Amino acid sequence: MKFKVINFGCKVNTYESTYLEEKFIENKLTEASSIEDADLIVINTCSVTNVADQKCKKMIRRVRRENPSAVLVATGCSVQNNFDIYKEYGVNILVDNFHKGEIYSLFKKYLEDKENIYIYNNNRNQKFEDMLLDKYTKHTRAFIKIQDGCDNFCSYCVIPLVRGSIRSKEFNKVIEEANILANNGHKEIVLVGIHTGSYNSNGKDLVDLIDELSKIDKIKRIRISSIEITELNDKFMNLLKTNNKIANHLHIPLQAGSDEILKIMNRKYDLKYFEEKINLIRSIRPDINITTDVIVGHPYETEELFNKTLDFCKKIEFGKIHVFPYSIRKNTKAATMPNQVNEIEKKNRAEKLIRLSDILMDKYESKFIGKTMDIITEKNHKDEIVGFTSNYIKIYVNNSANILVNSIISVKLISRDSNYVYADVVEDK
Repeated sequence: MKFKVINFGCKVNTYESTYLEEKFIENKLTEASSIEDADLIVINTCSVTNVADQKCKKMIRRVRRENPSAVLVATGCSVQNNFDIYKEYGVNILVDNFHKGEIYSLFKKYLEDKENIYIYNNNRNQKFEDMLLDKYTKHTRAFIKIQDGCDNFCSYCVIPLVRGSIRSKEFNKVIEEANILANNGHKEIVLVGIHTGSYNSNGKDLVDLIDELSKIDKIKRIRISSIEITELNDKFMNLLKTNNKIANHLHIPLQAGSDEILKIMNRKYDLKYFEEKINLIRSIRPDINITTDVIVGHPYETEELFNKTLDFCKKIEFGKIHVFPYSIRKNTKAATMPNQVNEIEKKNRAEKLIRLSDILMDKYESKFIGKTMDIITEKNHKDEIVGFTSNYIKIYVNNSANILVNSIISVKLISRDSNYVYADVVEDK
């Protein structure tokens, strides 16, 4: 039998989808090359915005149209948020966010009984659903999901409702998984979670975890998928000073560049606090790449307040800004607020911020032209090989020397053109 897993959304979803793929292969299923060719199709959905919801529903309709005989499974945040709606989409197996690891067993049960299966639990207090990956066949970077859930309840965000309360993977299990991945050739580990910086296992926090992971010789780089500014405490800063395996890149969500909107959003900091932390990080690592998320058009955001966001982003000089027009999510505080911003204005503000992001990204990456940096190669692209630096610059290198994927090489950055950075090989490592 053949399977296909279609993934939407964040790095946590990517990890969970990869786990499902590996589970199917372990049980003698083979990956289908297309939707039409699959006997089992799993769609791991996202609900971070209305657009994400609509993309997931559109994909389910497409799958059912193109392959009506396949066993169709839907899971993930959009399913958790719209469970009854998805029952109407011709899905054979509907699984909430807390039982994804059971999908293969549910598939076998469906084949035996030929009856639709619905599993739904909306209790926020769940156990961490353990999954263990031993390899990534499609990626050189290996993700490890160390945490799930969120308790912040920002005004705009549905994730605490669909992912449950904060919970973490047991410390020794993370180390075990990292060792297996390293022994299978992965040189870079990416720690992922819904609220990664909240990691806690029997009193051991994220810093303790990174410190222990750093002792694995075969792991050369440890990257954090995202971390809140409030979680960058003195203990973390000391680790940043002394641990060279931590990637020279931090993704720190800002969400708004005005204190007024941050307060309405129920964020846990103000701009003064945010800026002071960024300055401290850069005093430790002057060349670090700091990227961020910003929401535009949140209720009560006037043109004046949006301009404050523009000005603050210019001041901080992020390496890249991921821009999200505010999207009404049911059962969130912002959904019922007055002073909603119209869609045209949201779009205009998003376009302005994206243009600024392009300028800031060019400024940040261009300052490394002429410098020599290490990259871990990830994939071939025509006559080039593509890799990332520690500070998350995507590099294109002429591959006339037939460099292998998953190699660590030194390159000299020679030019930047239309968001592409080109380099020449200096030496193999």
